[in-house]
Amino acid sequence: MDLPPGLRLSFEKDPSWEDREFVDEALGIYNAPFLRNPSYSYFGIFLREDGPVLPGTIRAGLGGAGAYADLGSAYLQKVRETGDAGFYTRAAGVLAAAHRRAPNESAVATGLGTLALARHDFRAALTWGMTAHGLAPEVVRPYGVIVDAQVELGRYGAAARTLQRMVDLKPNLASYARVSYLRELHGDLAGALAAMQDAVAAGGDEPENVAYVQSLLGDLQFQRGDLAALRVAYGRAAYEFPGYAPAIAGLARVDAARGRLGPAISRLRGVVERLPLPQYVIALGEDELAAGRGAVAKRDLALVGVERRLLQAAGVNTDAEIALFEADRGSPQRAVTLARRAYAAAPSVRSADALGWALTAAGHPADGLAYARRALRLGSRDPLFLYHAGMAARAAGAYAAARTYLARALSLNPRFSPLYAPRAARALRSLP
Repeated sequence: MDLPPGLRLSFEKDPSWEDREFVDEALGIYNAPFLRNPSYSYFGIFLREDGPVLPGTIRAGLGGAGAYADLGSAYLQKVRETGDAGFYTRAAGVLAAAHRRAPNESAVATGLGTLALARHDFRAALTWGMTAHGLAPEVVRPYGVIVDAQVELGRYGAAARTLQRMVDLKPNLASYARVSYLRELHGDLAGALAAMQDAVAAGGDEPENVAYVQSLLGDLQFQRGDLAALRVAYGRAAYEFPGYAPAIAGLARVDAARGRLGPAISRLRGVVERLPLPQYVIALGEDELAAGRGAVAKRDLALVGVERRLLQAAGVNTDAEIALFEADRGSPQRAVTLARRAYAAAPSVRSADALGWALTAAGHPADGLAYARRALRLGSRDPLFLYHAGMAARAAGAYAAARTYLARALSLNPRFSPLYAPRAARALRSLP
């Protein structure tokens, strides 16, 4: 049989009818034509090697556990590329099928761990990661699941040890990006930048992988306030993966930091129309508020609740993110409830920041300051963490601490937010 240019064919002889269900699933994710060759009783899937769909051939055989695991990973990659939370549900279905067929397959456990991470179920992710590692100690991929789970559970020492083993075994994009994040959390921005540049240089299996680390490189440059460098990073990410939402949102951040709120809002509106995830909707609303477009911002920010419900339906826990949103422009009491739940489930610096800010908004700034200090305990130089700590200290009457935190936030990046940086500056000037 002659294959069309750019296509490969994968066969599995005498599949069961259950395998046909798998084939249908595969067609949906790969956008590939389906072929049944009656003379050989084979099923086949054509997979494009180029273009907008995923490359490669499912080599484990149609309906096998390995094929289901590959398909689950493909669905998760689609979430990263499109932000469509519906792919989480599809990934869960095929990974559950894979686990039923091969409960002792490391790749399946790794896939389930990756899904749990994406849904912010970090304890389950750690369990799956450890299971995958136990089943195949020589394989590197489970280490990434373990490291990410340990970081989000606030187990930073354990994460550093696991990550060192991962780097020793395979220094690549995945391991370097994690080194960068751990250094960032500890306030080592120069070291974080160096590691992220190594991740970019290492390259990835998918164009989105490289665009992802380029965008993270831009995020690091933003913390330093280097607008020229971060524009280059986001621009390269957009080039690597045209239309990539994190890159376009990053370029909007550059516009906003330069006082060009109109272009920033235009970019973000384009992102939100395609991908109305809470972080992009909130960024759009905050830029609109900074531009004095209160009525439009109120309408757009209402989308956050809709998206939260969609993500929740797909099994994604957004407690920490929505707690910050509620603290800023919703119900402070609800913010505290969500943030306490987030911190109990995963006591990371990120959830500590959310709880501290929620408590401050709810009128308990002394308690809020205690959690803000937990958020900063590793040495983070995140301007927003510092802003939250400074405002909590100011409200609690700890003026010396407030001055230190607010001045540090503004010295790192005086334009860290078109909405909150001016508030930080006014609060700093008003301190006795």
